[in-house]
Amino acid sequence: MTDELALDRQVCFALYSASRAATAAYRPLLEDLGLTYPQYLVMLTLWERDGRGVREICTELGLDTGTLSPLLKRLEGIGLIERRRLSTDERRVEIHLTATGRTLRDRAQDIPRRLADSTGMSEPELAALREALVRVTRALQLSTRP
Repeated sequence: MTDELALDRQVCFALYSASRAATAAYRPLLEDLGLTYPQYLVMLTLWERDGRGVREICTELGLDTGTLSPLLKRLEGIGLIERRRLSTDERRVEIHLTATGRTLRDRAQDIPRRLADSTGMSEPELAALREALVRVTRALQLSTRP
């Protein structure tokens, strides 16, 4: 008889372990850029499209403003981003890359390849894994909505 409560049978633990391993694998790659993994995620959103609102970045990354604000302050402090209040609505703030922040993208260009190489998985395998994880995330988000 299989023990359904065995740790190695839990999807949650496999996801948790994979997340921790991926974050640890990113650490040395991001040290060269002077970024932490959460800061890297913020930069990815801005490299994809500069001039995003704080709320938009929160939604994209699944963070609340209390978590995002310190990340933005640190990125601003190291000169990678700047905050700009909208002239049409002083309550809203947009986040923009500085010239240094835009230039950092070139230095980050090989990070996805280097991480992929460290997994030993092929590009199709990684693409299938990413797609499966996106499906799991969406399904779980839908199932936990009130």
